Amino acid sequence: MPCVYARHMHSRYVRGLTVRSLRNGDTETVSALFARLGERSRQRRFCGAKPRLSELELANLARVDRDHHVLVGYADGDAEPAGIARLVRDGSSAEIAFAVADEYQSRGYGSILASELAADARAAGITRLMATVCGDNPRIVALLERLGSIDARWRSGEREFVVGL
Repeated sequence: MPCVYARHMHSRYVRGLTVRSLRNGDTETVSALFARLGERSRQRRFCGAKPRLSELELANLARVDRDHHVLVGYADGDAEPAGIARLVRDGSSAEIAFAVADEYQSRGYGSILASELAADARAAGITRLMATVCGDNPRIVALLERLGSIDARWRSGEREFVVGL
């Protein structure tokens, strides 16, 4: 099974956003983005109240290996991360998740990160992306629809999406 993260170890620049792979164990970058998420963004990302990340959660979110791939986006002129996109591979499928700092939402950065993550997934032979969306979140639904064919179902207040690449 090919590695997901090995394809793009260099930075990419797309419409005002520099995208690079997260280094394994880089909890500082994950913490910095988490600090830039407001209460509503945290609730949407983690499907519930999330005032802080535990050490275990932080370590898991900063994990990069054969099956865990994480992209970080930096907006021009800002040293702190603007967004993170991650996938966890399971055979030819992968679970995906995104977070964009509140001040950078609605600027297309989530779409750029999603597009780059999907390209990396395709290059690694992944054919389906899965995402859990908490409640009603039209922005993330629109982002997922741009990635490929989509199938969705409700499950206990959450929607589960499968995106065919």
